[in-house]
Amino acid sequence: MKKNSFFNRFTPKEPKFFPLLKQMSEVLLTASDMLIDCVQRSNPQERVDLYRQIKEQERIGDKLFQEIFNELGNTFITPFDREDIHHLAGYIDDVTDGINSSAKRIAIYNPKEISKIALDLALLIKQAAECIHNVIDQLEVLRRRPEKIMVCCSELHDIENKADDVYETYITKLFAEEKDSIELIKAKEIMYELEKTTDAAEHVGKLIRTIIVKYA
Repeated sequence: MKKNSFFNRFTPKEPKFFPLLKQMSEVLLTASDMLIDCVQRSNPQERVDLYRQIKEQERIGDKLFQEIFNELGNTFITPFDREDIHHLAGYIDDVTDGINSSAKRIAIYNPKEISKIALDLALLIKQAAECIHNVIDQLEVLRRRPEKIMVCCSELHDIENKADDVYETYITKLFAEEKDSIELIKAKEIMYELEKTTDAAEHVGKLIRTIIVKYA
């Protein structure tokens, strides 16, 4: 039978979604490490170099997301709902995009200095990336270990709450103490993008919870 026959197109294929999702989570981990480095740099060129490295990871993530999208169109039987797989890949990609956007603002705005609070947020993003990586690593055995995955989802929620608190406290202090309006805007935009990245990570956790309810 020819490979392009009608029957073959609808024959179940070996699912590649778990390895691809895992690769996306590994890209996210790599980018989160680079972000921690980026927020600690004061040299403008070093900031730009790290942004370019993060941008390259973001492009790899985009390619993996597109590959998952293509596989969804070519695979008859999927491990769980196509829509859930598509959304999960998209949400992981959103977190990597958030890291890229944070680094981009640091490179473009080039603030005189970056508050240590940025490092606190970057470390929370790294924690979230580790949680997502752990979740994806266990997704293939979802039915056997739903409790462990739920713990990771709860941790993503807690991380987002911590990031909210850190961000709100920082912004209150920033507007009370920063006299240079340009530096204030730079700092606010950078911190906002960092905090928003933890929101994106929590969306991954919320979707995983929905998947667990459906399939565990």
